[in-house]
Amino acid sequence: MRQLIAGNWKMNGTSAEAAALAAALRPGMEGCDLLICPPATQLVAVATALVGTVVAVGGQDCHAAPSGAHTGDISAPMLRDAGATWVIVGHSERRAEHHETDAMVCEKAMAAMAAGLTPIVCVGESDAQRSSGQEHEVIGAQLAGSLPQDFRGVIAYEPLWAIGSGKSASESDVQTMHAFIRAELVRRFHRAGLVMRILYGGSVKPSNAAELLALQDVGGVLVGGASLVATDFLAIAHAARRD
Repeated sequence: MRQLIAGNWKMNGTSAEAAALAAALRPGMEGCDLLICPPATQLVAVATALVGTVVAVGGQDCHAAPSGAHTGDISAPMLRDAGATWVIVGHSERRAEHHETDAMVCEKAMAAMAAGLTPIVCVGESDAQRSSGQEHEVIGAQLAGSLPQDFRGVIAYEPLWAIGSGKSASESDVQTMHAFIRAELVRRFHRAGLVMRILYGGSVKPSNAAELLALQDVGGVLVGGASLVATDFLAIAHAARRD
């Protein structure tokens, strides 16, 4: 399966800056799938700039309800209407800053699928949890609680201690955790679990992308800061496996 190179722009940029960055990505990259997830205020500008290209656009979060009295929130149908075809749910920053539980993430994933969006469900452990040997227990619980029974999407493993820290998990750490996640997906979803893509996210940059993307069970990467620089993001995409 083609690897997915997904960029999470987080809370950065204006619509003009986003459109310029999107324009620089218009040529795309052969041999892998490209996705960028700008802030909601930039979705229309970015989607418009990428019409007719192979670069997909996604949201960074969605509400579990399709509409209603939820000031400041954005529903999955609204993201779809703005041009998105994907959405990130359960990112560690959402879990930490907005106290999102596994159950809430599961509801958002279901809402995304109902609206025709492909959800990227994020899971990850803290430095303290890894240091105490709880990483498999933590990730297993997050997968069990965050994925709906009819899940059709992508998993992103993001060790919390590697996000924005400038350091990345070792290749052995990544391979071991991705193998564990694969086993959990197969145990629950059987044959479908064999082909679900598992992304790695955590200070991915051009200098370490090739090594990470070469690992078994790494179906792509979720890129933060490096996705804000077109040349860096495309360099990461260039490192994707050409299976």
